[in-house]
Amino acid sequence: MNLSNIFKNGSKQKNSIMPSYLNRLNGLVLLFFIALMIPTLSWSKEALPVAEDLEVEKRMVALTEDLRCLVCQNESIADSRADFSNDIRREIRQQIKANKSDKEIIDFMVERYGDFVLYNPPIKTTTMLLWFGPLFLFVIGVGTLIFYLRRRRIQIEEVSLSEAQRKQAEALLNENKGNKV
Repeated sequence: MNLSNIFKNGSKQKNSIMPSYLNRLNGLVLLFFIALMIPTLSWSKEALPVAEDLEVEKRMVALTEDLRCLVCQNESIADSRADFSNDIRREIRQQIKANKSDKEIIDFMVERYGDFVLYNPPIKTTTMLLWFGPLFLFVIGVGTLIFYLRRRRIQIEEVSLSEAQRKQAEALLNENKGNKV
């Protein structure tokens, strides 16, 4: 056998062998992915509760929903997964187990982190800007808009055309209509 015969015969054999080879390869790839999926299905389990006592956990979640995460700042401590929030939740659980009331726990958090930790801080002199600042800025914005629109209305005067200017404008309009047709 010379090489030219092998290449000629090999190209014919490739075409006949290739589809069965691809089918085997596809089957092996599918079998490989199925084999990878089976262990993960057996590992999945139902989530275990974090706390030993469900009543403590419910009370802790109720308290932390009204407290702001100081790291995330737009999430409650109940929703946040930051390390800070985990520490706060652990601290609150300890205080609940020590039979402290909700008010005592909230007061402790405010004393330690300030009013910013509360989603609804109390109205006092230090939080006046926080409560009324957005309303104040809105009123200033509306007042500025009204002032600008009134001033603009005075500046824009209705332009009256003289009879000669009106005839000239009509002639130009009629001339443009004649050119477009």
